[in-house]
Amino acid sequence: MSKILIANRGEIARRIIAACRSLDLRSVAVFSEADADLPFVAEADEAVAIGPAAARESYLKPERIVAAIAETGATAVHPGYGFLAENADFADMVAGSGATWIGPRPETIRAMGDKGRARAIAEAAGVPVVPGSDRFAEGETEGLETAGDAVGYPLLVKASAGGGGIGMQRVDRPEDLAKTASATQSMAAKAFGDGTVFLERLIPTARHVEMQVFGYGDGSGVHLFERDCSLQRRYQKVIEEAPGPGLAADTRTRMAEAALALVRETRYAGAGTVEFIVDAATEEFFFLEMNTRIQVEHPVTEMITGHDLVAMQIAHALDGHGGARLAQDTIAQCGVSIECRLYAESPAKKFFPSPGPLERLRLPASDDTLRIDAAYAEGNTITPYYDPLIAKIVAAGPDRAAAIARAVEALEATEVAGPNTNRDFLIACLRHPEFAAGRVHTGFIDTHLADLAPKT
Repeated sequence: MSKILIANRGEIARRIIAACRSLDLRSVAVFSEADADLPFVAEADEAVAIGPAAARESYLKPERIVAAIAETGATAVHPGYGFLAENADFADMVAGSGATWIGPRPETIRAMGDKGRARAIAEAAGVPVVPGSDRFAEGETEGLETAGDAVGYPLLVKASAGGGGIGMQRVDRPEDLAKTASATQSMAAKAFGDGTVFLERLIPTARHVEMQVFGYGDGSGVHLFERDCSLQRRYQKVIEEAPGPGLAADTRTRMAEAALALVRETRYAGAGTVEFIVDAATEEFFFLEMNTRIQVEHPVTEMITGHDLVAMQIAHALDGHGGARLAQDTIAQCGVSIECRLYAESPAKKFFPSPGPLERLRLPASDDTLRIDAAYAEGNTITPYYDPLIAKIVAAGPDRAAAIARAVEALEATEVAGPNTNRDFLIACLRHPEFAAGRVHTGFIDTHLADLAPKT
């Protein structure tokens, strides 16, 4: 029997364990000292300690995870998202250990993880890209002013190796460009070991829409419709939904075609997400990046399609890429789904994390219209070492109004004592008349913050 080692933690580890059970496969958890008492450790068939609490000494230590592969006899590795999920060198190490990597080929991860290369690949595939510049290495300034004028203001200075909103700075005036570029280069060098940056046009009123794809490694693949991830704080998503509210049918079709063109160009294998920035006024869209992994918000796609993306990832990797394939015309979209990320944080204090013991945690029960993916149980402690996500609350309904109402109902039934949370902030977002009308954009939270998170 195949044995899947999960190189991750929290709710995504529990999600992968559940998929393993559905496929009658054994699971192996790896855990840091800080996570020893968390539910994912108890739920796995086996569990191996891999180091201290700090991620750089445990979940970001490839050699310790490879040692756990040897210790447990694991035959495959699922990286989840974050940590080493998009680390091509780690994927190579897994393959070198004799285990199967559950994800795209390492060369694909490298290509799409480099923002400059990814833009070039998208352009070659005929996918529209945001107007941008060539790359500038750390300390390089020659041609920066000319590039800024060509791209146009406002613009973003972006780290070539960045992600998750890290290494991204806005510039509104030409006189601020050199200083911001230098600061971003320095930040990127420290965070990613690569200080290269490039310039990209900033669309002031934009939507963040992504297309879920699944490739079969030979250029063929399917899409499973889009998700709108526009509600963000600090460039990180808070509420996601599928399908995207109010998008014209023609926009959806062209976006799906563009995403599949990228699948063909890269001969993509497994689950991936092609992210687009969409002009909220014109619905003109541009390629942003491709995530070569499962996404945090994958449950909303699963809720509206009925397809288990994680099980699909595992099955595709284990059958030698020659197993059953979905046909595009068999993938149907039913209803609307909304995901709310419940964080231990203080919205009134710029969303500052709020670690501490969960003295009380009551989450509503899952049913046909509600899915709860929780990282913690009552009595666990949220430590300052990792992202403070407590749970994902995913609601569904026959239409958007019903899905919103179900999400509000579930959040109101959620009880947390101990850390501060963003529960009331999420409810305020869902109840805001602009959100209810589907008028979402990436500046929504900043624009309405005084209403959504009043300072107390």
